[in-house]
Formats: sequence, structure tokens, C-alpha cells
Amino acid sequence: MPRTVLFDLDGVITVGDSFAGFMRERYAGLGRKLLLLPALPWLALVRLFSWRLAVRTLVHVGLLGVSERRYGELAQDFASRLVRRPRQFQRDALLVLRRHQAQGDRVIVVTGSEHTLAQSLLSQLGLVGVELVASRLKPGALGMRLAHHNVGAGKVLALAAYGVSAWQRAYGDSLHDLQMLKAAAEPVLVNGTPKLCKRIEQALGRPVERVAWF
Repeated sequence: MPRTVLFDLDGVITVGDSFAGFMRERYAGLGRKLLLLPALPWLALVRLFSWRLAVRTLVHVGLLGVSERRYGELAQDFASRLVRRPRQFQRDALLVLRRHQAQGDRVIVVTGSEHTLAQSLLSQLGLVGVELVASRLKPGALGMRLAHHNVGAGKVLALAAYGVSAWQRAYGDSLHDLQMLKAAAEPVLVNGTPKLCKRIEQALGRPVERVAWF
């Protein structure tokens, strides 16, 4: 019978954090850094209590004045350049993902990266038929704003909203994937350190399969 298989994106399929890379480019110019200056005292305060709120602030300033259409163009351009860079993707991950597809499994990428950017990356990689559950932005009066950050337990909630309540195998690389791995019959830790593996196995209460992908 076809199985439902989940893949994280960043650190599993990609080598680094795709949306963080996009945002670093947004702050590459002096003008965007100057826009961030008034928010620095706020960032210094909130990062002590909530890294998610700090990330939200950085995203909002980085996308200040960017319309939904313009953001789509920027995300697609970044994705097209990223796939042409060497050593940005785990070749083993792509092979395993395509193997699952060839076996008839339902493959869903569940990621904290933003949906438009992640979809562009999957398309650029030729991963046809892969479903996607990702973070979402929404247009606001001052530019694009974070609507849903798909991390941690939020991944399981987003999957439920998407209509997926059970999966047989899940590939993750960090504690942010813990809830996704916990619900899988076959949890797989990608490129995890022995310390991380021990923490995840303690949290799961059972062994986890480990793979080293490049």
C-alpha cells in the first residue's frame, strides 16, 4: 500500500536554511540595514524572551514595501540562482525522495521555509508531484507579513489542517522536527550529531534511524 512520507526541507534536502538565505540577501544593501536601525532596541529586548518574535520582526522589516507580486518574483529569482550554486542540496535526499515516489508513496515536504520560495525550489529541482506544507506570508499595508510560521508542533497542526493526520516515515534534522518524528512509525534523523540523536531518542522513548546524507 502507498505510504505517506514526510521530508523537512532545510537541512534535509537543502544544506542550509533557504529562507534565511533569502533574507540575508534582503539585508545585503545599506538601505535595508538603515530601515532596521529603529527596530534594534526592540529586537534586543524580545530576543531574550522569544526568538520567533525576533524573527518575525526581521522578516517584516526585510519585506517592508514589498508587494505580493514582487515577493513572488524575488522568491523565484532567488530559487533559480540557489539551485545553480554548488553543494546547496543533499544529493542523497533527492535520490531517496525520488525512490519513494517511484514506489508510489505520497511525499510531502513539511518546512519552516516560506511556501512560495519552497515551491519554487522544488520546481527548479524537478520534484514533480511533491506536496508542500510550509510557512505562509500575507500581504499587508506596509508589505508582506508572516501569517504562519511552520515550525515545531506547528508542523503537525498544519498537516492536520491540510488533511493529513498519519504518516509512516518522516525525515528531520533538528529538535524543531520532534513532533513530526514522534508521530511517525519510522522516524529518521538526517546528519544528526550523537548528542542530538540522544536527545531525540530520549524525547521519543525509542530508537531513531540515522542517515548521513551529502
